[in-house]
Amino acid sequence: MMSNNRQGIDWRDSLRQLLDPEQQSDVESVGANEPVQAPAEPVFGGRKLDIVLDKKGRRGKQATIIAGFDTDDDTEALAVAARLKQSLGTGGSARGGEILIQGDRRKDVASLLTGMGYKTRII
Repeated sequence: MMSNNRQGIDWRDSLRQLLDPEQQSDVESVGANEPVQAPAEPVFGGRKLDIVLDKKGRRGKQATIIAGFDTDDDTEALAVAARLKQSLGTGGSARGGEILIQGDRRKDVASLLTGMGYKTRII
């Protein structure tokens, strides 16, 4: 009795292939001619966003607020917030159609959002 894994490939055949790479299993060659596609990145942009500096209720600390996203669906705001936080190397959050970036990063945020295809206005 042969022991098979979930795909139906015998582990001994896989080990033999490592030792002899010219031998290929029929199971592994299925789909080998199909091109590999990278996952599609969501396409956003075209919206007019307002960039505001906020200090209230933060014990004197500044925060950059980006407003103007759809309040019903936060997926766009979450994706843009993740890209901004990673590019700027800072913390922040996204909820309710707004993105909060820690610190006064209005000019940096505006240039990054313009590069993503958004129209921005610094207030």
